[in-house]
Amino acid sequence: MRAIAVILAGGEGSRLSVLTDKRTKPAVPFAGKYRIIDFVLSNCVHSNIYTVGILTQYRPRSLNDHIQRGRPWDLDRMRGGVTLLQPYVGREDWDWYQDTADAVYQNLDWVEHHDPGHLLILSGDHIYRMNYELLLRFHEQHKADLTIAAIEVKPEETSRFGIVTADEEQRVVDFQEKPQQTTSTLASTGIYAFRTPILLQGLRKDAKDRDSTHDFGRDIIPRMLADGARIYAYPFEGYWVDVGTVQAYWEANMDLLLDRPAFNLYSRNWVFHTRSEERPPVKVKTGATINRSLICDGCVIEGTVEYSVLSPGVRVEAGAVVRDSIIMTDSIIGPEAVLDRVILDKNVIVGKGAHLGFGEDYTPNQNHHPELRTGISLVGKNTPLPPGIILGRNVVIGSDLPESAFSGPLIPSGSTIDVPPSEKT
Repeated sequence: MRAIAVILAGGEGSRLSVLTDKRTKPAVPFAGKYRIIDFVLSNCVHSNIYTVGILTQYRPRSLNDHIQRGRPWDLDRMRGGVTLLQPYVGREDWDWYQDTADAVYQNLDWVEHHDPGHLLILSGDHIYRMNYELLLRFHEQHKADLTIAAIEVKPEETSRFGIVTADEEQRVVDFQEKPQQTTSTLASTGIYAFRTPILLQGLRKDAKDRDSTHDFGRDIIPRMLADGARIYAYPFEGYWVDVGTVQAYWEANMDLLLDRPAFNLYSRNWVFHTRSEERPPVKVKTGATINRSLICDGCVIEGTVEYSVLSPGVRVEAGAVVRDSIIMTDSIIGPEAVLDRVILDKNVIVGKGAHLGFGEDYTPNQNHHPELRTGISLVGKNTPLPPGIILGRNVVIGSDLPESAFSGPLIPSGSTIDVPPSEKT
């Protein structure tokens, strides 16, 4: 069995709001020290898959810097290893990737060069642990043209997924992409094992279809099913989550803080690898309080941290309180500041006495992020917050803003500030 993997990592991830202002979704930090893509890459090497192509497009620099030659994942190899595949304009009709299937189609030369019997198509923005060898074994045993890893979801969630209907032998008899009504609750995880010749044939056929959206769920799989292909559903019962929204991202981080989390980062049998820089040990000063939190190297804690995730180099100064929050690398929480249900991107400085996540007004965000309605507020990368500022709930503050962007001490719940007042037209 010869298999290689292609990881789809070019998505904009607009539903993650300011967290993807500067980076693609798979490069967003997670659980303090990791990036989201670390989990699928680690799954590959634990599954003995050492030839991996990463399809990038939207704001790839952060992801490229993180992956580099792939050394943390043992993918810096003379044969195989990791390859970053970015769109390009050539003599033929190559251009920006139109969708998932088109992204793979534009890199068929890379696939054919390695000549695999089977091709794994994986998403770079999911959190899970999976042994792909077991998936591929199931795939071969059923002589499948395509195997879809699938999970059971709640009936009210089916409209968010590609929904699979399978018979008693797990053969797929119907597939609907994000249906409004369905009786099945078996959802595709976006993890596919293809027999390579069948996939190449399907992609070339799809490329000629001017009505196609060039997406696996909307086009490739339904067409294969209509053509009589052998498609099977591989039942996956482990932890799997798509952190594609702010709420899902926040919840997945908070899940890790449970005494017995459903997703275990600490197993020595399945280490999740990442590229990290050297930082000094965590320093907890006299009078500091930490309760049920993840604290990464280089952090200095003088205040109180409860139920929160702190990335490397975060400082929580005396009298400050950080609660139910996610604080990314090198951010500073000033003296007497209070953060409640807040996500700060990198290099944010919170001024003395500021209060982020204030009050009981849960007005949903009124601008670009109506899904923000549970009280989570976000601050983009490199934006300083002036002393004494008060942010309500469901507030979004953009990246790279100067202190002059804030016209007053109170930012009401549901507000968005993405440009300084002087630049508004």
